[in-house]
Amino acid sequence: MQIQSGLKLKGKTNSGQIQVLIGLGSNLNPEINIPEALRLLENYVTIRNYSSIYQSPAVGSIGADYLNSAALIETNLTLELLRKNVLSPIENQLDRIRSADKYMDRTIDIDVLIYNQFVTDPELWTQAHVAVPAAEIFPEFKNPETGEKISQAAKRLLPGIDIQLRSDLP
Repeated sequence: MQIQSGLKLKGKTNSGQIQVLIGLGSNLNPEINIPEALRLLENYVTIRNYSSIYQSPAVGSIGADYLNSAALIETNLTLELLRKNVLSPIENQLDRIRSADKYMDRTIDIDVLIYNQFVTDPELWTQAHVAVPAAEIFPEFKNPETGEKISQAAKRLLPGIDIQLRSDLP
């Protein structure tokens, strides 16, 4: 993957593509599933940047630790079509099982965090496992309601949370 560092989320690019920040998480074979999800994404979108991978305890359950990452992608798809035609099929291909239990273990979870400058997942501001990877590639992006930067949210959420950089993973 060719990565450009230091990109900022600007909405539409010069080519008319829309920039999207996504979060990826897994606690079932995550060392395989997160890189594989990124590889599969390359078939549908342009990956401009991605964060390191971080390990943290499962939230809301006693399941295995999660690995989480974030990526900046570009697409010409609407948010609905991106979810329906790209993200959900990739989750399905990686054997994601959906149930009423939102905290169940999963092979992969791909969430849209920011779409064309609009925050689509409020966990970006409330969960360290989401904010820390996002802050690595978008530290200056501001919460439109509070003005808080993602980097500030990550620092605010870190105390008391066991989250570790997995430098052994690509």
